[in-house]
Parts: sequence; C-alpha cells; structure tokens
Amino acid sequence: MSKAVHDLEPENETIGQDSESAPVDRIDSLPWLPCAISLEVAVVRFTIADLLSLTKGAVVETACHHTSDVPMRVNDVLVGWTEFEVIGERLAVRVTELA
Repeated sequence: MSKAVHDLEPENETIGQDSESAPVDRIDSLPWLPCAISLEVAVVRFTIADLLSLTKGAVVETACHHTSDVPMRVNDVLVGWTEFEVIGERLAVRVTELA
C-alpha cells in the first residue's frame, strides 16, 4: 500500500471475472496505474501581480470557509470531497464524501 494513503478500504465492485470466476476488484486490477490528484480551493481577487509577488510563507485568502469541504479530482474527474487537517507539521486532507 502507498505511504500516501492510509486506511483505504476499497469497495468490491466487479468489472469482470478471472479464470476461476471470482470477482475482480477495480483497484486491485490496476495498482500500478499512475494518477494525478488535485484539490480546488477558490481564491478571491487574485491577480497575476499577486501570483508574481508570492514568496515563501505568503498567505493567500480563499473564498472557502474553514469548515467547507474541498472538491478532490483524480485525472480531472470529481471523485469526492475532502477537508484539510494539520498532522504534526504537515497539511493533509481527509476524504469526507465520495462522489
């Protein structure tokens, strides 16, 4: 299991049958397939000048309330909603709902 994913319990959805007629799990059939995960956070009144002036430690105001769920996309497909959490010195996301 990837170190980036903890407590992953995939649903057993069949996409076919193997040679022994047992269900094949979608996740288990393609564990090597790379994917890109993105989170969308709306930013208010952000300009190119703001982008160019960003420095390490800069704080950017968002349009999200701190309790708002953030959409999570995998390869540009909405797969669920997340919330940000701080774990030690790292920023993490917790999946709150699957799409």
